Amino acid sequence: MTGEFKIRTKNPNVFLRVRKGHFATMHSHTNYYIDVTTQKNRLSEARAVAKEMVSAYRSNTIVDTILCLDGTEVIGAVVADELTQDNFMNMNAHQTIYIVSPEFTGGGQMIFRDNLTQTLVGKHVLILAASVTTGKSALAAIDAIKYYGGRVVGVSAIFATVDECDGHPVHSIFNPNDLDEYQSFKPHQCPYCQNGEKIEALINSYGFSAL
Repeated sequence: MTGEFKIRTKNPNVFLRVRKGHFATMHSHTNYYIDVTTQKNRLSEARAVAKEMVSAYRSNTIVDTILCLDGTEVIGAVVADELTQDNFMNMNAHQTIYIVSPEFTGGGQMIFRDNLTQTLVGKHVLILAASVTTGKSALAAIDAIKYYGGRVVGVSAIFATVDECDGHPVHSIFNPNDLDEYQSFKPHQCPYCQNGEKIEALINSYGFSAL
């Protein structure tokens, strides 16, 4: 897609690639497409993002399992590595951390097979997502973790529009304050649609499909 630009930070490997326009997600319409493809798939950027994320958990949070949503397994692996480093401020030093991803039924329900439940039962679970906007995916993850007997210790994302989800803090590197006039609407309340402006692309955390 043309017209993309980067929201940069002091760290050259930590940035947000975005495009303004009219886009539709599964649950909302928005005026920004946020592309986190390279943060999820390029090791140097995943490592930089992970280092930003762990500061919220290293010294005060026990993490047994990282539940990766939106294809964030590479980031999750680096977060786990950072959290288990030998450091006097690190509560997880030398401990093994599980890195898991959910499976979804045809109806969209999040499940875990019997051979994976050991990674959740009685475990302190950190939810990792590319983005948390409507919060529905994070809520589904929270419900699943509770169902399988785990304990949610936090939600971490590259981009988020909320500070908490079901009472659990959401820590993000970027938020709407980093974007110029970021807006998100319920589909039937979208002013762009009401003005007859066509949707440019269908988007989610995995990418876009231009229309």
